[in-house]
Amino acid sequence: MTSLAARVQALEAAFGRIQATRMAGLPLLHPGLRVQAVGFAADGDGLAQGVLVTPWFMNLVRLPLDGDDDDAAGALPEPGQALDLPVGGWRMRFLGQHEPGLGRFAAASLVSPMSEFADQAAALATARAVLETLRPRPARRGFLFGAARAGG
Repeated sequence: MTSLAARVQALEAAFGRIQATRMAGLPLLHPGLRVQAVGFAADGDGLAQGVLVTPWFMNLVRLPLDGDDDDAAGALPEPGQALDLPVGGWRMRFLGQHEPGLGRFAAASLVSPMSEFADQAAALATARAVLETLRPRPARRGFLFGAARAGG
């Protein structure tokens, strides 16, 4: 099994290559932004979820922790297909994708293009705020009394 850190590094590397090749010279690239993965965490189903910031978009991304895990990848839409998936208390439309060196993943668009951001810090603050909104946190009372561990 591949580590979360290695998968996030592979995601950033894949989109760094895309920026340097397919996106090179396009006017929609924000010159003050760079590719960066934000807040990726395992979700317990063999997938990790976080936000990917690039100079051309910000997406919520679901990524198999083990790039070769067919079971985890099977929970994602096929490349080119869309699927509404639950995220916290919301449903978001994810598009299945595949990139060489990364494998299958799914992405839900949050922002595109990125022209509204002043700089990388502003984009990262927005990415963190999105994750805080989408990730349910156990109520403090429930956490203190063990309800969070018991599933209640």
